Amino acid sequence: PPVPLFDRSVDFGSLYVIAKPMFLLLNYFFVMVGNFGIAIMLLTIVVRLALYPLASKSFRASAQMRALQPQMQKIKERYEGDQIGMQKEVMALYKREKVNPAAGCLPVLIQMPIFFALYRVLSVTIEMRHTPFFGWIHDLSATDSSNIFTAFGLLNWPAPSWLHLGLLPILYGITMIIQMRLQPKPADPTQARMMTYMPYIFLFIFAKMPAGLVLYYTCSNTLSILQQHII
Repeated sequence: PPVPLFDRSVDFGSLYVIAKPMFLLLNYFFVMVGNFGIAIMLLTIVVRLALYPLASKSFRASAQMRALQPQMQKIKERYEGDQIGMQKEVMALYKREKVNPAAGCLPVLIQMPIFFALYRVLSVTIEMRHTPFFGWIHDLSATDSSNIFTAFGLLNWPAPSWLHLGLLPILYGITMIIQMRLQPKPADPTQARMMTYMPYIFLFIFAKMPAGLVLYYTCSNTLSILQQHII
């Protein structure tokens, strides 16, 4: 006889109610196309379409903030050394232009559980183990085997494990850099520097992650860039 709740043996974490339907959809795409990498890309498209209204609000708010950057820079120069006066003038600018600086944050916060659930799905999915994609990616559950420090296999030398950066993580890093450039720069210089370095930090973090996860985030970033560009 069937074991009750046997599907719970797969640990989808606390976001089970979101992760399980995503897994079923991912598995459906895999059965349909026969390639897990393409199934991940199809799932990415479905998720981005489902989140389009929220993402659209966030991107429009970012576009409004970016349009105000020249005026904010003038305020910063005029009130240099007067932090309170600068904050009052900035708030008056927001009120005058009918811009809510927090409008872009709420949609992102709402999307976070969905992205964490997706991360969990791709982390525990057995079907992704030892599954090839295309070209040099022979195992979506392992890190990208290519390495820029060996000229992608042209240089025959034993590069240390910490000096490993594959082509797929590099593509992810490029999409993240483009995304950061589309965002309005923070007024605080320290925050601006952190935002500048963030894509490079994530580049090396994602270099150690499974290729399937990196593929998902690369596709998601690419679709996000297209959406931002259209808006």
